[in-house]
Amino acid sequence: METLRELKKRRTREALLRAALELFTTQGYEQTTVDEIAEAVDVSQRTFFRYFAGKEDVAFAVQQTTEAAFVAAVRARPPQEAPMQALRQAFLEGWDAIRETVESAVPVELYLRMYRTIDSTPALLAAHLRRSAAAEETIARALAEREGVDVDADPRPRLAVAVFGGVIRVSERQWSTSEDLGLESIRTLTASYLDQLGSALTGSWRAG
Repeated sequence: METLRELKKRRTREALLRAALELFTTQGYEQTTVDEIAEAVDVSQRTFFRYFAGKEDVAFAVQQTTEAAFVAAVRARPPQEAPMQALRQAFLEGWDAIRETVESAVPVELYLRMYRTIDSTPALLAAHLRRSAAAEETIARALAEREGVDVDADPRPRLAVAVFGGVIRVSERQWSTSEDLGLESIRTLTASYLDQLGSALTGSWRAG
């Protein structure tokens, strides 16, 4: 049961997160200061830093939570599943939990706007790529642990995650430029691209 103190802290964090993303997406990431974010919620700068290390931390807070949920889903997959199947099913079957994580933190429309802001802001895009590499390493280590192999001696966990991560990036890029920007559409698109992975890697692309 959440105590009153815990509830207040959670609501303050959520308010800071939403205010930050709203400011980032309307006036620009570089143009937004921590003071402005704090002022939007009527708290002090000191209070902001109790919840977030800085602007980059708050910009990627939702993604960090969804990545943690995905790693947990990978670890929870049945042991008989092949590694790539485990990654696929962790994403597809865990999608409702991932979506709920997003929706409980910020409005979906704001999340989608922030995604585009990251893509169009050099500093954020660089941070996104750096964080994605770190996340892939975490997933590779989780996969290696699941399969009982040494991630530093066996290249397969990192290779599998690199391929899977590539599919996710291609899906995100296609999704962000499409007309249908609903969260369910990226799940459908990713499932379609994952289904085409085998033929893309090993099949012939030429007709006839």
